[in-house]
Amino acid sequence: MNDTSPEIAALLRRRYAEMDPVDRFMIGVQMFETARVFVLASLPPGLTPLEQRRRLCERLYGDLTTEAYRPAEAESSRRAGGIDVA
Repeated sequence: MNDTSPEIAALLRRRYAEMDPVDRFMIGVQMFETARVFVLASLPPGLTPLEQRRRLCERLYGDLTTEAYRPAEAESSRRAGGIDVA
């Protein structure tokens, strides 16, 4: 969905292009952090830190996490003394 008019989109592109690269980067970091806080707040209470992380990644990255996340889950489980059932 895109509800931004072409004129406003062009204005924003110009303004971002004129910004210092570090400032543009920091805006992106702040936007991501805000999204992360919103997603974590929407999760059910009582999840383990690993489950919170898994659900956060699923919400932010969707299908991209399906295969890529499994090795990290197994490693985290090993470090926590859990049983690796991979």
